[in-house]
Amino acid sequence: MYQPKSGDRISEYLLLEQVGAGSFGEVWKARHHVWQDQIVAVKLATDAQYVRNLQREGVTIHGLRHPNIVRALGLDPYAAPPYLVMEFIDGPSLRQVVDTHPEGIPLASAMAVLRGMLEALAVAHENGIIHRDVKPANVLIASREGVEAWTPEVVRITDFGLGQAAGLTTTSIMASGSLLTDEGKSISGTIAYMAPEQRDGLDLDARADLYSCGVVLFELVTGKRPQGGDLPSHLRSELPKWLDEFFARCYTRREHRFSSAREMLDELARHARVTELPRATPVARLPKAIPPAAKGRTRREFCEKCGTRLAPEDNFCIKCGQQVNPNPPRCTKCGAYIDAGDKYCILCGASLVSRGC
Repeated sequence: MYQPKSGDRISEYLLLEQVGAGSFGEVWKARHHVWQDQIVAVKLATDAQYVRNLQREGVTIHGLRHPNIVRALGLDPYAAPPYLVMEFIDGPSLRQVVDTHPEGIPLASAMAVLRGMLEALAVAHENGIIHRDVKPANVLIASREGVEAWTPEVVRITDFGLGQAAGLTTTSIMASGSLLTDEGKSISGTIAYMAPEQRDGLDLDARADLYSCGVVLFELVTGKRPQGGDLPSHLRSELPKWLDEFFARCYTRREHRFSSAREMLDELARHARVTELPRATPVARLPKAIPPAAKGRTRREFCEKCGTRLAPEDNFCIKCGQQVNPNPPRCTKCGAYIDAGDKYCILCGASLVSRGC
């Protein structure tokens, strides 16, 4: 089989450097042979068995037009060598991010990543496509900024080579190796992120990808993959309880999971105000009761539920989550709660000025 090297020409593109490799294929950074500033990623089949996956991935992502899905620019599974030309993402994969953040990344950054992933998967699922290999290595970040600056718009899901129509039994060779069930069925995916029904070689639906998203979320906020009955707060005690509950609805039996990526997005929107983890530095003890002078004021100074002092711009109590503004402003795109002075939605990144939020 063909072994690519720097300087080789594939269609209109000259290979520059290898940026990824798997059991059956390689990914190269390349540039157009005439337009020097046109940089792309070229995926090449280095094993004959991979050609079918390469073709399927090209056809799949060509039909899935979404900002959070890596775009297909060219495909020829019958060329020598077979190739798929894709948008080049100048940034790290989540695998690289997790490896360099062993204690996890900020919750707000993890939420932004998960939202971008779910937006992409929602479109795929609505078009009858299950990814089947959602993992950190297949999520790219189109940004060289630090994790604190990430928004959902920088997230790109790639590698739909194992993508398959819903309702079919898994039959492909696994990208990271070969695995057979007890019944002798060959299954596809990566074991650590694979839903139980996928490991068992059963029929799949979109909820298999949601299970994988839960594992990725856990790894993002803790730096480790879950084991047994682990919850995120077991590894990072400062993480909020709602995150444990959210993760548990992913990392469970299929019938108890979120029903769709859209439902997961709606649940995330409910927690959109959770943008930072609690500070580790000590704070002054908060009053347990509302001072009498605070009662009857139009704008509350203290939360009626827990007595926490409120800032004038607060829509929710920062301690107990009680809604303190009866009509808080919301983003018209995703429904997230926003501050009156915000120019961009903290959850979906939409411009609030142009939308009149």
